[in-house]
Amino acid sequence: MTEKKQQILIFLIFAAAVLTAPFFLKGNYLLNVLVFVGINTMLAVGLNLLMGYAGQISLGHAAFFGMGAYISGIITTRFPVDPFLIIILAAFCAGTLAFVIGFPILKLKGHYLAMATLGFGIIMYIIFNETVDFTGGPSGLSGIPNLHIGSLIFDNDWNNYYLVWVFTLAVMLLSINLFQSRIGRALRAIHDSEVAARVMGVNARILKVQIFTVSAVLSAIAGSLYAHIMTFIAPASFGFNFSVELLTMVVIGGLGSIYGSFLGAAILTMLPEFLRVFQDFDIVVYGLMLILMTMFMPGGLVSGIEKLAEFATAKMKRKKDKNAQA
Repeated sequence: MTEKKQQILIFLIFAAAVLTAPFFLKGNYLLNVLVFVGINTMLAVGLNLLMGYAGQISLGHAAFFGMGAYISGIITTRFPVDPFLIIILAAFCAGTLAFVIGFPILKLKGHYLAMATLGFGIIMYIIFNETVDFTGGPSGLSGIPNLHIGSLIFDNDWNNYYLVWVFTLAVMLLSINLFQSRIGRALRAIHDSEVAARVMGVNARILKVQIFTVSAVLSAIAGSLYAHIMTFIAPASFGFNFSVELLTMVVIGGLGSIYGSFLGAAILTMLPEFLRVFQDFDIVVYGLMLILMTMFMPGGLVSGIEKLAEFATAKMKRKKDKNAQA
């Protein structure tokens, strides 16, 4: 079986598991949690495209998430327009902003790039917080309408689950195809060595800006879905803490792994339920997790699972050969 066919088969199995999962769940609580796992998976995949493929760090990705949420929320609460059209508008606005700021920001490297993206995130958070007439300021924006297609209104966990996961599966499929394409190979070359990639004829600057733009667009779409599902948004959901949480999802799941993004998003979405005892110190726990993963499992959980499977297979083979010799 070729690698492409193997990837398609894995994706089909994953999609089938996701789409049939609600039939095996009891109660709406877990279904509601899985809705947010889907949103966070979309965000983690977008950030992973930037970090895992192109090797560019971002500490301000929550800004694009918030931008999509607020554009959808502000317009749909003031004007009787189709929310799906506003999702497209929000994605376009976030993509345009990312493209414009990407050229100067992505010239930076290492901790300078991290600080620049952090500054961008803080600026957007201040805008969300201070433009009270539009965003509601710290009190938040309420009355955001649910999405609907004709008479089908996405106002319950069941409908929201399929809405979010259709978008999420589409994003994952797009990312898998991108990974297998010529652009994906060029991005991996930039990740390994930007200088070597330039020598081989890769326009690293344009590619980095383009993948930064794609990542911002995916984050904005996730933000719009979040706004219409919650019907209420506030700046606290789009601050620095959430950017760190997104970064943690990507690192824990595995850089450069689409399914690792899902795994990291699932763990970090469910983890807060167990971190309530830490109250405001949950960010410390995320930081500790990042340190431990970097030290002991730098490839992420997916890479660790693969290595464990290889070790178990090799051990079984050695045992089989030993028994055959005996």
